Amino acid sequence: MSTLVVCLHRGDPLPGGDPPVVGREAVESLVTAVGVDDPEDSRVNCLLEGLRVAEDIDDATVAVIAGTGDAVTADRQVARQTEDLVAELDPDSAVVVVDSAEDERLVPIIESRITVDAVDRVVVRQARDIESTYYLLKQFLADEQLRKTVLVPLGAALLAFPILLFVSDSPTVALGAIAAAAGLSLLYKGLGIGTYIARMPGQIREAMYAGQVSLVTYVVAAGLALVGFFAGALSVSGIEAGEVGSVIVGMRFAYDAVPWLTMAALAASAGRLLDEFIRNDDIGTAYVNLPFVAIAVGLAVRGFSAYFLERSGIFPPAEIPAMEFGPLTFDGLLLSSGTHLALFILGSIFISLVGVRIAAYVSDNDVDIGIEERSS
Repeated sequence: MSTLVVCLHRGDPLPGGDPPVVGREAVESLVTAVGVDDPEDSRVNCLLEGLRVAEDIDDATVAVIAGTGDAVTADRQVARQTEDLVAELDPDSAVVVVDSAEDERLVPIIESRITVDAVDRVVVRQARDIESTYYLLKQFLADEQLRKTVLVPLGAALLAFPILLFVSDSPTVALGAIAAAAGLSLLYKGLGIGTYIARMPGQIREAMYAGQVSLVTYVVAAGLALVGFFAGALSVSGIEAGEVGSVIVGMRFAYDAVPWLTMAALAASAGRLLDEFIRNDDIGTAYVNLPFVAIAVGLAVRGFSAYFLERSGIFPPAEIPAMEFGPLTFDGLLLSSGTHLALFILGSIFISLVGVRIAAYVSDNDVDIGIEERSS
């Protein structure tokens, strides 16, 4: 198994001849020429490392590939020299030796033309930490996306801190505001909100041109959700949190907001379900089951919130009024808070089971229709 040990360089021309330089004797002569020309040149260490690696590997040939000029010209020279070496020596694999992060960027060019088993990066021992840090910083500053992602928020935070400190006269407030802004920025990037917002105009335009029902139902769902939040906020506006506790305030908000939020979820899911039906696509079980899930969750949340409100005395116990059905008379029934909660839970479970059954039925019919269409 033959191995090609490649010393990569991009930059100034090599003294003593045109690349590629092939063979141990030729590389040793090049080491002498480069060392005499500039004893501090890091290429000396790279060439010596290439000779050492080739000596440790059986049936290995050491070669030096170099590119000069601008980035495109240098990369093309490296690619051409690699192809010439592969055609001449026909090696089974290669080991690449580099002495800088800039030269290491040439490795993909080698990998595209021959299998690379290893990449050996040479750093002078006395300056290993400094040089590594230097190349990392250089690579970081050369990446425009990283600069925008890290340096711009950092600079904005450093500028905002003295301004907030001057306005609020409190380091705690200034640090808190900067931390909140940093948290929102991280959530914005991490959740991909920017990408979603960028795609939203196109999706809305496509939905309008395609006549999708879901566009209208989404607007209706957003309106119902706003009504729900407003109804919940209005119901707790007259309650003092210090008297009943924040948990009870939250339960009262949920009790009045959940019906509207459930209707919002139903409107959104119904629109998507109608779109799938209009397009004559296979209606997925998730689309069919989603309205039932929304109702079941709404019932469960309203039941638990009613339980807490009844236990705290905000609501009176639930009561089934007296009714008459001809000769039959029902005197009414006072439900305890636990029984009331159990009815809500049983109702939510029943509705979710109905949704699962209907979704399975629709899915089975879609499969049967697809099989009939393929057989015909």
